[in-house]
Amino acid sequence: MTDVPPYHGDLLVILRHGPHGSSLLREGLDAALVAAAFGRDVSLLFMGEGISALVRDQQVGPLGQKGTAATLQMLEMYDIDRLLVDGEGLAGLGLAPRDLMLPVEVLDSSAMAVQPKVHRLVLTF
Repeated sequence: MTDVPPYHGDLLVILRHGPHGSSLLREGLDAALVAAAFGRDVSLLFMGEGISALVRDQQVGPLGQKGTAATLQMLEMYDIDRLLVDGEGLAGLGLAPRDLMLPVEVLDSSAMAVQPKVHRLVLTF
């Protein structure tokens, strides 16, 4: 018998892209909000450049692209309160949880590895 981690939710949205340069982060957040609006239990996992979306005081992107701060601040209204961050990625960017605009749960590599197993659905952006 294998050890099965405890179930955490319906949907895990993995966000790997920063707020500027592509629309993938915004699309991932939109998918999470839609799922939550339909009653899904949603967790967000920020990895790599996706972590930069959580940095306080974001500026407008190179082509006038807006940051995602306003969308991130709406997460609580949609009952999306499980925000996970790759601890190695956070340190690699020279950031600490206090540098982020929202409270997060920082995960080590072993906790990161089990996240897809404890959610029914996984979307990666």
